[in-house]
Amino acid sequence: MEYLVLLVIVTMIAPLFVIYRRKAAGRPVRSALAAQIVAFFAVCVLACGLGVGSVLASADTEAAGAETAGVPASQAGLGMLSAALSTGLSCLGAGFAVAAAGSAAMGAISEKESTFGKALIFVALAEGVALYGFLISFLILGKF
Repeated sequence: MEYLVLLVIVTMIAPLFVIYRRKAAGRPVRSALAAQIVAFFAVCVLACGLGVGSVLASADTEAAGAETAGVPASQAGLGMLSAALSTGLSCLGAGFAVAAAGSAAMGAISEKESTFGKALIFVALAEGVALYGFLISFLILGKF
């Protein structure tokens, strides 16, 4: 079982090295980044299909000595995974939004300084997406 977990981790991290080497060579990284995203979700689906999360959660629960607030170990493991995904994906989306809004805001401010207030509001709205994902993960973790 330990080898399977190690294989999952290596499969998810390996495309990052390809991205780094392409970036260092000055080649486009868009296809390598797409491969990283596809590999991540494929490994997540594979891990859920093989029950890796429930096995790891049950091992942790047995080590602790009891179930978490009466919730079976498999459900607790999937709850933790959903909390992590809600935070991670919302932060990823917020990063893209802040990158787009921030660069546009800097361009607008350099043209006309009176647009600073409006630009700051747009960047703050984009950052709010990450806060909503963080809040949702706390709501999910509150169930356990």
